[in-house]
Amino acid sequence: MSPQLAVLVNPAARGGRALRQLEPVARRLRAGGAELSVIVGSDAADALERACTAVAERPDALVAFGGDGLVHLAVQAVAGTDVPLGIIPAGTGNDIAAALGVPCKDPMAAARVVLRMKSRLVDAARVRAGRAEELFAGVLCCGFDSRVNERANRLTWPAGSARYVVAMVEELRSFRPVPFRLVLDDDEVIEQEAMLVAVANTRSYGGGMRVCPDAQPDDGLLDVLTVGALPKSEFLRVFPSVYRGTHLGHPAVSVRRARKVRLEAADPDGLVAYADGERVGPVPVECEVRPGALRVLV
Repeated sequence: MSPQLAVLVNPAARGGRALRQLEPVARRLRAGGAELSVIVGSDAADALERACTAVAERPDALVAFGGDGLVHLAVQAVAGTDVPLGIIPAGTGNDIAAALGVPCKDPMAAARVVLRMKSRLVDAARVRAGRAEELFAGVLCCGFDSRVNERANRLTWPAGSARYVVAMVEELRSFRPVPFRLVLDDDEVIEQEAMLVAVANTRSYGGGMRVCPDAQPDDGLLDVLTVGALPKSEFLRVFPSVYRGTHLGHPAVSVRRARKVRLEAADPDGLVAYADGERVGPVPVECEVRPGALRVLV
């Protein structure tokens, strides 16, 4: 029987260049016997509403054609249902797909993964910020990296990943370590000045930064990384090692595991959290793992 696929598309992925890959990918899926309906929202809220409507109609899979941001949106639609999530990476950052073993540099290979319709259960994490609540599949970050995101989102130039380089340089000039308070599983309390905190369901974010290289998406736990206060020169020296995952050997870096994490700051003014590269909201935030909440095609 032909699989019925709802394909959720981000037309802005890679500055619109990814959209040119959609037609050959769609041809490959149809040639493999799939029947497609394509979902394109006018904005994120509209895309999510359309995705939820599509999932309610019980397709054989919801397929996210885009990067981590689109996967994040698709997770909201499929989590807790028996509709699996397929991913065809077509964004600037494809860390969630990489963590699940989906080919990230070959859309046709990713399409073949979808056509196999072989699935596995993985975890998601629920995050609450004020009254808002959503899920994430990858990494939540707060501190230096989230402030860089905030700054980058305010910039109108340059385009693409260069905007984040400019934002990072500008943020370094004024950044000071944040006095964080973490509560793990309601009983362990950590009070520490830190450069950043990451709560990870999968190993990487930001286009290959292996912030928690040992995180597993199906172990029922969240990896909680803190980078303690460092002089800026030392932080700049250590920061590139995150792409290799070797930063864990630095004495200022620690990793714990928990099912539930509350993240607070003594001076929360302007401090927000991002998850899967998407803005969640200001601290305090609470994260809690939801084991097996997602069925994904791998």
